[in-house]
Amino acid sequence: MHQREVDVSAVNGRSEADTGVVNGAELVAFVDAVMGADPAERDRARDTLRSVSSPEAFVDACAVVGAFNVVDRIADATGIPIDDTMAVMSGDVRRELDLGRFASAANSPDAT
Repeated sequence: MHQREVDVSAVNGRSEADTGVVNGAELVAFVDAVMGADPAERDRARDTLRSVSSPEAFVDACAVVGAFNVVDRIADATGIPIDDTMAVMSGDVRRELDLGRFASAANSPDAT
């Protein structure tokens, strides 16, 4: 595992600088395109990410986007609250990303 500092503000579109993540700009563009509605943009972002990533890293990125999209939507739809341990472990990141601004934060009022 490599130890490096990363700029998580990029997930909120707040960072134009290097995220500190290998192929970070391409990963952010890919996620944005997958979550968007433009198939041509999705195809471009996918092809770009594929061109700069190893096959294994590309598959991993696709799997993470797909899994997060499904698991997150199920948790939000069913109102599953964040558990106490995760609330403590993720507090700094949740505050930095201002995740309390999303409607699903109401499922875990003590964690915002």
